[in-house]
Amino acid sequence: MQSRFDSARKRFIAFVLLGWILLLISDRIGELRNYQGAFVAMYSLAIACLILLTGYSGQLSLGQGALMAVGGYSAALTATKLNWHPVVALIMSVLIAGLFGLIIGFAVARLSGPYLSGTTLALAIALPSLANTFPSLGAEEGIIFDVGKAPTRFGEAFSQYKWFFWISALAALISIWLIANLLASKFGRNWKAIRDNQTAAALSGLNPGRLKVIAFAISSAFSGLAGALLVMLISAVSPSAFPLSLSFLILTGAVVTGVYNLRGVVFGALVLVAIPEIADAVVTSLGGSERLTSTLPGFLVSLLLILAVLFTPNGPGHLIHFRKKNTKK
Repeated sequence: MQSRFDSARKRFIAFVLLGWILLLISDRIGELRNYQGAFVAMYSLAIACLILLTGYSGQLSLGQGALMAVGGYSAALTATKLNWHPVVALIMSVLIAGLFGLIIGFAVARLSGPYLSGTTLALAIALPSLANTFPSLGAEEGIIFDVGKAPTRFGEAFSQYKWFFWISALAALISIWLIANLLASKFGRNWKAIRDNQTAAALSGLNPGRLKVIAFAISSAFSGLAGALLVMLISAVSPSAFPLSLSFLILTGAVVTGVYNLRGVVFGALVLVAIPEIADAVVTSLGGSERLTSTLPGFLVSLLLILAVLFTPNGPGHLIHFRKKNTKK
């Protein structure tokens, strides 16, 4: 018990120090880097949610984009239709996406393997497009989501992009800290048990169905927050904000990170943010073809996913550890 308390305290101190470092960094980088940093925070949270769901509970999801869409629309509707504070809108994105995930979790609890991934893939395809059916959801034009400017006490020089970074970083840090503590708890150990051998876990007294539903609901809740952060960064929510490619992008980030490695989520997020930059540099060097500009980022994501699955399926950190272990032998 004491060792678990010490571990939790160390995690808390580490996250507080990381948050303080990020705040200091935000004062020393430009507007573009602050904006990109906000995307890194958002992607880190989305990847952490997939690690919880797939890496720990063993449920392969290809529909994270749909869960993010639920959170994004929830936040935007709460802020615009109900005129509630943006912070409340972000909280509502967690609650509504979590409730949605709970309902879906009950429906897919008995599914596994390709059946589960196929079902979540169908969600990623169908759910965002439903917005075109209901005028209250803004159709293709979408709904504006404005969190407002930073409080005046931060000074006039405090930019909007820095404000985005602070909100995204704080939300991601708190959420990932909660996820880390959850994975280190009894729930995390039980999820790994049903992931490794569901039959043995059931014989030992665990309820695999209930544990899967809980994992799906929690992952959905925080995915909803990631979706709300994405909507905040682009200032509007629409079906085009949550394409099918977003789900594969998050999956790629999780595979690059290592689906069992929560510590590497920032690395995976940095890779996702860097891909458009790399694509732009390549297109510029090749003469700037419009077709290449639109297709190269998707190609790079696909190539990265294939390479990660082939060479570092458990993340680069696991590969380094494995090589060090062999060197010692």
